[in-house]
Formats: sequence, C-alpha cells, structure tokens
Amino acid sequence: MQKQVKILIVEDDENLRFLIGDRLQSEGYEVIETGNGDEAEKIILEQKPYIVLLDWMLPGTQGSEVCASVRKAGFSNLIIMMTAKSQDIDKIEAYSFGVSDYITKPFNMDVLIALLESKVKYYNSNGNDTLVFGDIQHHPNIHTLTKGDKKIELTILENRILLYFLQHVGKVIGRDELMQVVWGYSSNVNTRTLDMHIVRLRKKIENNPDKPLFLQTVRGLGYKFVDERNSQD
Repeated sequence: MQKQVKILIVEDDENLRFLIGDRLQSEGYEVIETGNGDEAEKIILEQKPYIVLLDWMLPGTQGSEVCASVRKAGFSNLIIMMTAKSQDIDKIEAYSFGVSDYITKPFNMDVLIALLESKVKYYNSNGNDTLVFGDIQHHPNIHTLTKGDKKIELTILENRILLYFLQHVGKVIGRDELMQVVWGYSSNVNTRTLDMHIVRLRKKIENNPDKPLFLQTVRGLGYKFVDERNSQD
C-alpha cells in the first residue's frame, strides 16, 4: 500500500543504498536516491521529499554541509542523519546545521522503519510541522521553539523527549518507556541521564523550571505533560 510519502536516500555505499531503498519500497514509500552530496542538494530543493535519509560521511560535500545548505535555502522537512556509532551526535550542535534526527550505523532495518513510521504518524495526525503548547510553538523538524519573538534551540534528544510528550499530552509516561523511545532498545542509559535531560528541557520551556506547569513529575511513576489548551480530558 502506497503511503504517498517521498523519501530521498543519500548514501554513497551502493549496497546499503539498495538495501534501504528496497525495504522502504516494500513498506509503500516512494523512494529516490543518490550517492552524491551535490546532486542531493538539487534533488532536495527541486523535489522537496518529506524525509531525507542523509549519510554523514559523503565524498565531496559532507552530509552536514548538504543539510546546512538546504536549510539556508528554506527546506524545512525532515532530515534524518545516518551516522557511525562512534559519533555522539547529541554532543554536536546539530541544530547549527539543521538535522531533525539521527540513526546510528549499523542499524537494523526494523528500527529504521519504526523511526520513519513514528515520523509519518506524527505528520498525518498533526497535518503540519508545528505543535503549540501554552504560548510556545514547537517545530520538531528543525528542533526549535518559538516563544514570542524568541527562538530557542533544542538538542536532538531534547526534541525527541518533547515531541513524545506532545504526542501523549495528559498521559503518565514511565521512565523506562521514555528511555526506550528516546535512546532505543539496546541503550544502557540510566534514569539519572534521563532526569538530567528533563531538567535541561524544563529550563527551555518553563517560566519557572522549579515549579513546572507543563512537564510535571509524577512521583514513583514518571512524568506527565500538561497543557490545559490541548487537554484530552
């Protein structure tokens, strides 16, 4: 069944590019592909795919340069970076060149499909690339918040956490569930690391991070995102 979602694969390894493309087509996605950074820029700006799977290491133009260039030209759709495990992309100021999310190599195809499905599901249910809570706009594709005329950048992991909460407003979410969603099934991240990211996120979205209105702690259970305007109760 066609999903009517166009995905561009930018990968110089022909075998990997074929494997990804074949699997995506079998899942109903429309696939275009290239192994060249310069050609990728042209395709992105001309065809405007909904999702770009972009290899970090490309011959000639690097993936980060491709990303920065098309963002500067106004491309705002999803760009998911495919990167080696040795690179901790969240420690890099990824938002400085505009990556939406990432997946580490080598990756399981089922994990890639699950990541893409979650993005498509969000798009289909939301209908655009902006979520609103309180007086804040969240732009998950470019992990940015807008509050009045102030622009606030999120790291990739902060963006994943906030997006998951905004998809489940009013629901109590346990730490284990959140860690699995944000860091993945094979992660050895501990709850202290998660709590540290929550503290950092609160500083960006709350007027008073010590008394949060949105991202609330539910003792012994986890966290809950509260937004009266979007309450499902």
